[in-house]
Amino acid sequence: MKKNIKYYCLLFSTVFLVACNLNSQSGVLTAGEFEQKMAAPKVQLLDVRTAGEYQTAHLPNALQANWLDKAQFADRIQYLDKSATVLLYCASGVRSGQAMEALKSQGFKDVYNLGGGLSSWKMEGKPVIANNPPAELSVAAFQSMVIGAKVALVDIGAEWCPPCKKMEPVLQQLQKEIGNTYTFIKVDGGNDISVMKYLNFIALPTFIVFKDGKETWRTQGIVTLEELKKAISK
Repeated sequence: MKKNIKYYCLLFSTVFLVACNLNSQSGVLTAGEFEQKMAAPKVQLLDVRTAGEYQTAHLPNALQANWLDKAQFADRIQYLDKSATVLLYCASGVRSGQAMEALKSQGFKDVYNLGGGLSSWKMEGKPVIANNPPAELSVAAFQSMVIGAKVALVDIGAEWCPPCKKMEPVLQQLQKEIGNTYTFIKVDGGNDISVMKYLNFIALPTFIVFKDGKETWRTQGIVTLEELKKAISK
């Protein structure tokens, strides 16, 4: 019996250590961890968003290579040092996560991704270099819009967010069918940080229904037309 107990304890410890090791090797960092890595010497910081996104706001000393433009990305990363640390970020962490795996497959040994992307970085109140950033929606303005609507559908999304793009036709069809029954409020998932904090935002896209100023329904990710209609109508 004692041997069996020792065996299971050893097995559990081994599994636990392996799981921890796999997690530590995932390469996804919190904003705080990412910031610490940025302070290291010879680190290479790469923004994998589009040039337009980069010009709006970016991290200090960041280079830029658009992951969605494969030719540009391949051309620009050839100038990176494979023996030095590479830190990647995008708007939400999706594109930079894909880029991280691509760099690893090409022989880059020390590559990390900013979990949650620039949105999580901003929500932590960390510094960015902003050139003519779009006006941020204030919490007061948002509250006014919600209170002023009998029924409001809030969409926290962004143009660069893949699932958000998939939801566009659904939202357009919703507007055609029952657009006169609700007020649509768009929150920019890459810019309206104060409102996102106020709403306890977690991931893009997020849809919230307010009725008479009170939240009655919320969901994240892809949602069907019928689910949205039901949430608005019930």
